[in-house]
Amino acid sequence: MRIRALTLDLDDTLWPVLPALESADRELDAYLRTHHPEVAARWPIAAMRQLRAQVAAERLDLAHDFTTQRHLTMRRAFAACGLEEAPIEALWEVYYAARNRVELFADALPALERITAHWPVASLTNGNADLTRIGIHAHFRCHVCARDTGVGKPDARIFLEAAQRLGVAPGHILHVGDDPFLDVCGARDAGLPTAWINRERKPWPSELGSPPDLDLPDMGALADWLERQREG
Repeated sequence: MRIRALTLDLDDTLWPVLPALESADRELDAYLRTHHPEVAARWPIAAMRQLRAQVAAERLDLAHDFTTQRHLTMRRAFAACGLEEAPIEALWEVYYAARNRVELFADALPALERITAHWPVASLTNGNADLTRIGIHAHFRCHVCARDTGVGKPDARIFLEAAQRLGVAPGHILHVGDDPFLDVCGARDAGLPTAWINRERKPWPSELGSPPDLDLPDMGALADWLERQREG
């Protein structure tokens, strides 16, 4: 493989996302209990999560757009309480700020600094992480997300959009991510070589076909591999 650029997943590749999502749910609930107690009483955290799942199931056209899914969830929660207008901007700011207070894996930032010193990197995500809020935007050539692209991983089109924006042929872009199906299968089907960040050292799911080109324990191992290729 001659790697000229990388596309990089974010959630659960650079940081564990579940703690941030759980914190965002708690902070939104606390805000509602203070400012809209009737909504908080009707929609505690578990019920709000179920409502969001219902919205996602009903609006398959928004499968690529987690932000709009959450906006609709908030509107429905307020409407169910007889409140026609939900303060979406205020509610979203509470949620979004907490969702982006992530704690990077210890290996992530040092490896990212090593990699981006020599290769252009595009973030490639189905989620709604904000690289500016997180403080790592300067390491990325561009940010490609499902909401803006109109499709999410594993659809080949989001990978090809990233390739176009990087100005590099797909066969020379290494896609890096933690999800075997979304990241590895999606990138492979789009013609990109693949690196699986497999922190738990799980076996490759054989039902997904060919394994990734690289099976790595963390981002540091990725940086090591890239630097060996460059020196070779």
